[in-house]
Amino acid sequence: MDEVLTIDGAVKAPARLTMADLAALDARHQVADVSTLDPKRAGSAVRLQGLLERVGATSDVRWLTLHAALDDFHASIPLEAVRERGVLIYALQGAPLPRQAGGPFRFFIPDFAACHTHEIDECANVKFVDRIELSADRGVDNRPHDGAQHEALHRREASS
Repeated sequence: MDEVLTIDGAVKAPARLTMADLAALDARHQVADVSTLDPKRAGSAVRLQGLLERVGATSDVRWLTLHAALDDFHASIPLEAVRERGVLIYALQGAPLPRQAGGPFRFFIPDFAACHTHEIDECANVKFVDRIELSADRGVDNRPHDGAQHEALHRREASS
């Protein structure tokens, strides 16, 4: 069964997209090799702007909330800070992005520190994404709030 990405919320055309659907989005939004954005990353991706165009984000959208049901992780970030930078990695070597690489879909912000906002941190690069929600107000966000929580999260990830 193909993994499905749901994009909903304040959009004109909610969507449920498979890897093939993402690969079929306009070529100007495709990133064939994510390592061109960050040499530590691999895979094929689509730019966030292409996803926003696909669903028709409404004019009042200010927040992008990334949901990952697999590990019950949610990050709500200001849309304008990532609109031009964010990508969604959906494939690795022509196959669906595997779980060990953060699949089915992984949101990635190259050089996240350049966003110049405290809401964008390393944990805004969300693994296991299965839903993107657009909204006027901040959505669910259970990212760590301090250094100790952040360290604990990464220790749990390393042991699983």
